[in-house]
Amino acid sequence: MAAFDMRLQDLHNQLNNKQLTVTDLVDESYRRIAETEPKVRAFITLDEENARKQAAELDKTLQAGGDRGLLFGLPAGIKDNIVTEGLLTTCASQFLRNYNPIFDATVTKKLKAAQSVTIGKLNMDEFAMGGSNENSGFHPSYNPWNTERVPGGSSGGSAATVAARQVYFALGSDTGGS
Repeated sequence: MAAFDMRLQDLHNQLNNKQLTVTDLVDESYRRIAETEPKVRAFITLDEENARKQAAELDKTLQAGGDRGLLFGLPAGIKDNIVTEGLLTTCASQFLRNYNPIFDATVTKKLKAAQSVTIGKLNMDEFAMGGSNENSGFHPSYNPWNTERVPGGSSGGSAATVAARQVYFALGSDTGGS
């Protein structure tokens, strides 16, 4: 599948024309993650079981017809300082390694309303304080084009996952110039 070679509008059209399923997109994301993550290390937490369950539900919605928004069914990564109900939010800190939020951030609610699929939570500098993505409480992230280099910024996991073609888009944040 060459889904990562397609423009967003082309993916959207193929989904609406039932030439592609959300499950296809999620499968491709996890295939790429399995292939690249050992070197890139963009993720702190993956949510494969829920992502696959959501993809199956969205495929049913897709079969029912009707036009969908541009983010419908697209696998996404979320920076680990953005709160996600029921999915660990650690801020890349061992201090919060078991924090499982009971609510969603506004942007997370909006992604759910747009029916995108959360693949997992992305690495970052601990508490978003840093500029290289080497200061995570879990592990550094690496630039997928040259693993001798860092992706930069506190949102380095977000940059690295998109550059590695693991997800179709990712959320980051700007704390101090990211």
